Amino acid sequence: MLGRTYHVKPRGLCRGAALTLVFASVLVTAAATGSLPREDGTGTEINARSVSSALGSVDREEIADAIAEAEAAGKSGTDAAEEVVSRSGDRWGAVYDEREYEEFEQALDGSYTGVGISARRSARGEVTVSGVQPGGPADRAGVRKGDLLRTVDGRTVGRRPVAEVVALLRGDRTKAAEGSTVVLGLSRGSRSWTTTLRRARLSVDPVSVRRLGRSPSSAVLIKVAAFTKGSGTEVRDAVDGAPGDAGILLDLRANAGGLVSEAVTASSAFLDGGLVATYDVHGEERALYAEPGGDTGRPLVVLVDGGTMSAAELLTGALQDRGRAVTVGSRTYGKGAVQMPSKLPGGSVAELTVGHYRTPAGRSVEGSGITPDVGAGPEAQERGETVLSGLGGGS
Repeated sequence: MLGRTYHVKPRGLCRGAALTLVFASVLVTAAATGSLPREDGTGTEINARSVSSALGSVDREEIADAIAEAEAAGKSGTDAAEEVVSRSGDRWGAVYDEREYEEFEQALDGSYTGVGISARRSARGEVTVSGVQPGGPADRAGVRKGDLLRTVDGRTVGRRPVAEVVALLRGDRTKAAEGSTVVLGLSRGSRSWTTTLRRARLSVDPVSVRRLGRSPSSAVLIKVAAFTKGSGTEVRDAVDGAPGDAGILLDLRANAGGLVSEAVTASSAFLDGGLVATYDVHGEERALYAEPGGDTGRPLVVLVDGGTMSAAELLTGALQDRGRAVTVGSRTYGKGAVQMPSKLPGGSVAELTVGHYRTPAGRSVEGSGITPDVGAGPEAQERGETVLSGLGGGS
């Protein structure tokens, strides 16, 4: 079940952070996961019965008993299940209630409940607004790119990890619904103010394309924010539509992953078939392959950073190992876990790690990430354009 490698929930972060990290630092109020039944990345459908076996070393009955005991005592069955999963030692294990899982399903189609801003940590350590979705609540309230985010619902952002800021923005399970409000403290230059935003159902295109110059040979920038449904085909279409002599700058920075099947589809835009990754599920080795017919001659540079995770790392590793792209930026996050969801009594869903994937050269991503060919920080795009020009990919 390789479509489940993106959500991030390091121990110590609240559930809300895990829900939003598919768009971490990109769309800070988004959430995404997979639905049941799903495909395992090779086209084989996994039904609910086979998915239930994904609980691995945690006994399903143990979780069911914990849920029943908690509910009999008037407590949350989901919280009880989460405690059992937490004790399993699975770094990425998580439990979601029905509403949270529904949010995941919607986000896979590129929709989410939020206020329409993206954010990232600046070089000075401040959380800044890096983008505002046109027509969204933040846009209507006058929030602009470059504004500093100081507080969320009265809580100081300070040096909190971006994942925690994401969790605050999204709210807990009772506050994150469409129509709920969040109060942001912002500053712009010498001006500081607070604004109350009402969360709304928003849609976002995870793939954006633009030319980097005006000449016919100008390079094309393809930015992939997340691998949601249809994103792989969008990447392929963008490459097919680019001028024949134009290079491609594939920007995977702050891409927290998504559906691995979409990342494999995207790889098919640049590879003429062949291995993309290997992975194991409960020790059984499997492989993912690109479709034949991709553009193997066009100059390609891939931009990555510490926010490049999971499915985005799988794509990066494939293009790097097979000599198809020059990678530029900073070391990626290092999440190479394969996860499967399992429905629990009462409608909640648990997911645990069942294996790990490796790049075509056999490198493990988990914990180590991918080191780019050319190191770069905030100037990564400029450096990537320079590298692309040197490869003959235009300017």
